Amino acid sequence: MSSNNGNSRVVRCGLIQTKNDVISPEGGTDKKLLEEIKDSMLKKHIEYTKQAHEKGVQILCYQEIFNGPYFCAEQETCWYDTAEEIPNGPTIKKMQELAKKYKMVLVVPIYEKEQAGVYYNTAAVIDANGEYLGKYRKNHIPHVAPGFWEKFYFKPGNLGYPVFKTAYATIGVYICYDRHFPEGARALGLNGAEIVFNPSATVAGLSEYLWKLEQPAHAAANGYFLGAINRVGTEAPWNIGEFYGSSYFCDPRGQIVACASRDQEELLVSDLDLDQIRQVRNTWQFFRDRRPETYDTLVKL
Repeated sequence: MSSNNGNSRVVRCGLIQTKNDVISPEGGTDKKLLEEIKDSMLKKHIEYTKQAHEKGVQILCYQEIFNGPYFCAEQETCWYDTAEEIPNGPTIKKMQELAKKYKMVLVVPIYEKEQAGVYYNTAAVIDANGEYLGKYRKNHIPHVAPGFWEKFYFKPGNLGYPVFKTAYATIGVYICYDRHFPEGARALGLNGAEIVFNPSATVAGLSEYLWKLEQPAHAAANGYFLGAINRVGTEAPWNIGEFYGSSYFCDPRGQIVACASRDQEELLVSDLDLDQIRQVRNTWQFFRDRRPETYDTLVKL
């Protein structure tokens, strides 16, 4: 639990990894089925959020596009109908109520509709009093075979790399494919993030060999905590592969301090001592020793 006793500031954080159970094995995505999917996933996450509250979680992050399947496995316009406005859509309004009820900070990734034809892969951040603090829009959008056709659904983010000063910690968000790019991870650290959350949807055989390499490296290079989330199971009718779970937290030294299972739905909880950030940065002065004046070619190539 959060504590200011002595020199320690501990925040209890949680990650939820789940799967979608509703999608029809025969395909078919009529409006009724789309609503059933969203309703089922919402109810599932509300129950996990209640469990998180009972375990004393103060900051909780859901998985990428938490209230649906990973529909980017196909290119169908019907999925545009699942996008919602942020913060005025029904899902974020419901999450604001939940955050206030449990005095819990929530990171809520959903499919965002800015206007007809303009959609983003976005995470809303809600403070422990239910206040909407802002959002992060996924900046790096993949279009990779097999089954990651994201440019069909999402515009690249246009909000930069914001951080959010919540009741318990200053946090940042990086979404899925973003994690392959160190530049944004560094920007989040420079902007003041103490904890970075990376909700993802990725399958075995594609990215698993990178899963526990890149994000601990970001944490160590920038001296912050990182929570990485991946969903589990397979999703019909696409069956593009197994979402391999293995959600985890790592500390500012890049050490994994808690890890979820590979194939089970679960809530992962870990206590993060934010005082470690100062300790690590006092040893490794990466921010002091940066030479941004020498990096011009990085944005010109």
